[in-house]
Amino acid sequence: MSGFRYVVADVFTDTPFEGNQVAVFTDARGIPDDKLQQIAREMNLSETVFVYRPEDSGHARIRIFTPTREMPFAGHPTLGTAFVLSGPLSLDEIRLETLRGIVPVRLDREDGRVVFGRMEQPLPTVEPYGNDDELFDILGVEGSELPVEVYDNGVLHVYVCLGSEEEVAALKPDLRRLGEQPTLCFNCFAGKGKSWKTRMFAPSSGVAEDPATGSAAGPLALHLARHGRIPFGEEIEIAQGVEVGRPSKLYARVEGSADDVQRVEVGGSAVIVARGELKV
Repeated sequence: MSGFRYVVADVFTDTPFEGNQVAVFTDARGIPDDKLQQIAREMNLSETVFVYRPEDSGHARIRIFTPTREMPFAGHPTLGTAFVLSGPLSLDEIRLETLRGIVPVRLDREDGRVVFGRMEQPLPTVEPYGNDDELFDILGVEGSELPVEVYDNGVLHVYVCLGSEEEVAALKPDLRRLGEQPTLCFNCFAGKGKSWKTRMFAPSSGVAEDPATGSAAGPLALHLARHGRIPFGEEIEIAQGVEVGRPSKLYARVEGSADDVQRVEVGGSAVIVARGELKV
């Protein structure tokens, strides 16, 4: 039996015990592949990351698992891993190889300590959801102020725009029925200008409600820009996680136009809260 070290970080916050937790196994080369999903289930966080030597032009290769499946890309695990690895690597930008390509993360430091990171996310594709009425019934809402669409940046995110932040806070979706829609993550949001509130439900991935969803923040900014709620190039601030006791703050910005998206960027802070060793 071998021991493998891991670090736990709270992501999209600068306050311990808030934000979204991620466990990062900083050297996973000796962990058998058939144990990765079991370990993620044992950690029982939204995601667990396993770090390997790069195979392309990145600084490290990562594999990301929820308690139930492997993800091609996810936001808070990528940002959290950048914070965890930034200390020993002493980089201003770290390039992480994911199953959806290389994700660069630019790091801001104060007195040598990383305090903020901005990741350039994979550009998403967009298509209509197509079963709106059933989804509204499952969520317990009357409808959406914007078209209900699915964005794919390695994660399939569905977006429903509600009329107020209070409506978002009051949501009580039927998680059993949502869980019957495999691989989909459901985002309900409201706000105006630069300030938005969102909640994300993904019971089919073993995450009833996520405290902070970096992979959803970029497409949310794109969704808002495509439908005229914000200008392209404007950064928005997204609040998430209050309803599950882990308040989080995410920042997102999209450059380009509806017909030519050039860049999707998501940023936030993170704080390391634990280190440990798992026997395998």
